[in-house]
Amino acid sequence: MSDASTNPQPEASADIWNDDPAVALRAVEAQLATRWPETKLEPSLDRIAALVDILGQPQRAYPSIHITGTNGKTSTARMVEQLLRHFELRTGRFTSPHVESVTERISLDGEPISAELFVETYRDIEPYLGMVDSTQPIKLSFFEVLTGMAYAAFAEAPVDVAVVEVGMGGSWDSTNVIDASVAVIAPIALDHVDKLGDTPGKIAVEKSGIIKKGALAVVAQQPLDAAEVILRHAVEHDAVVAREGMEFGVVHRDMAIGGQLLTLRGISGHEYDEIFIPLHGAHQAQNAALALAAVEGFFGVGSAHSQPLDIDKVRAAFSGVSSPGRLEVVRRSPTIVLDAAHNPAGARVTADAIGESFGFTRLIGVISTSGDKDSTGLLEALEPVLAEVVITQNSTQRATPIDTLAEAAVEVFGPDRVQVETRLDDAIDAAVALAEEEGDLGGSGVLITGSVITVGEARILLGGNRNDRRNGR
Repeated sequence: MSDASTNPQPEASADIWNDDPAVALRAVEAQLATRWPETKLEPSLDRIAALVDILGQPQRAYPSIHITGTNGKTSTARMVEQLLRHFELRTGRFTSPHVESVTERISLDGEPISAELFVETYRDIEPYLGMVDSTQPIKLSFFEVLTGMAYAAFAEAPVDVAVVEVGMGGSWDSTNVIDASVAVIAPIALDHVDKLGDTPGKIAVEKSGIIKKGALAVVAQQPLDAAEVILRHAVEHDAVVAREGMEFGVVHRDMAIGGQLLTLRGISGHEYDEIFIPLHGAHQAQNAALALAAVEGFFGVGSAHSQPLDIDKVRAAFSGVSSPGRLEVVRRSPTIVLDAAHNPAGARVTADAIGESFGFTRLIGVISTSGDKDSTGLLEALEPVLAEVVITQNSTQRATPIDTLAEAAVEVFGPDRVQVETRLDDAIDAAVALAEEEGDLGGSGVLITGSVITVGEARILLGGNRNDRRNGR
């Protein structure tokens, strides 16, 4: 075995100073990979608090909008960002996980930061990482370092406002060292039950932790026990609450070519009509209402003044929204759709949206899930819309073992509707062949889903969406 294989860390450390951005980025990723992954947690804000303190509290340099929930966080964050940018504000956005590149997690002005800036930001904070690590019983995790990098990059830019998506939970998530004036809680469902709790109400205890004293809490429709927890936390912290279906919401929506046409009611009571979003599904309409209410609240609409937001800017913002890997069409004949549903609640939403927005007569699923997820529940949610499934495995260690997932699929679909392909590229080819068997390519399709990782790898294999790549989305 070579020296590089037995002791790669010194070389990786040296390579972060390489003039080639791609080489330097890989070296930074290698260093980040030596830290605790996002799936390994020790619930505490001590480490991130120590890091931002030594960095000079960069997260205090700008106001922020904080977003949590189980499903819909990233799409909502992207919508909030679009709205703010159309009102001439410079934005920073921190979301997770990424679809293709880690640089996607930190965005400035609506675009992922460059490899050069990502590396430069890491270099700037690297000396302080060791200082914090030496004072803590557990070293900073991968996600904590990325959070510190995002807050530092936003301060350096500088941004006018940061849009921050929680990684997991809320109260002890490393993003929660900000004091956001607007806290957004997207729909809560069962996920990460071993870490957050086994009921929506228990999960809401953690997620409501992003609501700070005197803030505005913009809350999506929730299960009753979760809603009660959120409202109780808001009252205890003197926060104002805006609830979907009460203070704001979707008034009307129609299907449109390439998306849907909405009428939204904001927290001001004003209705914003003829809002086109190039995204599919009732859930995206609800995300749009959530985002609009959050931005209204940020600007003081409904409290400080009663005038609604400029309708032309709102329309322009929503018409330019994208959400890669969320019911994203990447090919035609047959149509190939990517969707990052990774839990039963997300899969049910995907199934509903597929039935509503696509006229498939035959849809084949390509599915690879993560081992810590309810794979059977996800398969059951998708079964009504899938003629057959091709079970596969993405390239990460987190992937559900293919035999385990295949066994679950046979239980749900029956053996005649399940095919197994070890490699994702072979699975996609097999699914396309199955879709083409009907001979009606206009009505046939392939849905690739199960995890963000699976979708990201498929997106790379299929070339992604060229418009998104040009626009940095």
